Amino acid sequence: MSSPIHSSPSSSVSPHLAPPGAGLPPPELWVARVLFNLRRRLASRAAAEAQIAAERARIEALVGRCDLRHARRPVLIKRPRGLEDSSRQWSVYMTLEHLRIVNTGVAFTIRELLAGRVPPGVVSTAALKPSPDIDERVVSAFHASCDQLLRAGQDAPTLVTKVRHPHPWFGLLDAAGWKFLGGFHLGLHRGQIELILKGLAV
Repeated sequence: MSSPIHSSPSSSVSPHLAPPGAGLPPPELWVARVLFNLRRRLASRAAAEAQIAAERARIEALVGRCDLRHARRPVLIKRPRGLEDSSRQWSVYMTLEHLRIVNTGVAFTIRELLAGRVPPGVVSTAALKPSPDIDERVVSAFHASCDQLLRAGQDAPTLVTKVRHPHPWFGLLDAAGWKFLGGFHLGLHRGQIELILKGLAV
């Protein structure tokens, strides 16, 4: 994964939250797995790519509404389903940085699986948390990561691969599964940004 984009240290104080990587409550995780796998089986490749593009556009529109003076301010939100407790006090920029990290990693994973290789290392949600000190440069970096995600596997005749790589919540996924995850994940955090903006009264 590439390094975060950050500026000066932040002085914000966080409430008591679950540690990064604690995951979801077991019943919620079970439901998330069922829904994810059902939607993944029903979604075509074109539908997965369309979801990535649509969620990207929605996020860009939301970010465009946010005053740059407030985009770095962490906002404590009520935890939506599918979001770890440790992630519910982020700023708009922190959320974009998390998406940048994940988009880049998912695109890399798709390329590796299409090449018949298992990506090195283990995917850890704890390792994907953003720094609170992200600045406005993350906006263009997020755009670039979405481009990477959309282009990953674009020229491959199929994204169904024999080689698979495990996601910590959703199990072994082929390249098609990781592509679907890209749009699914963007949608989850688009909802988070909506809640952050409500907290900022934007």
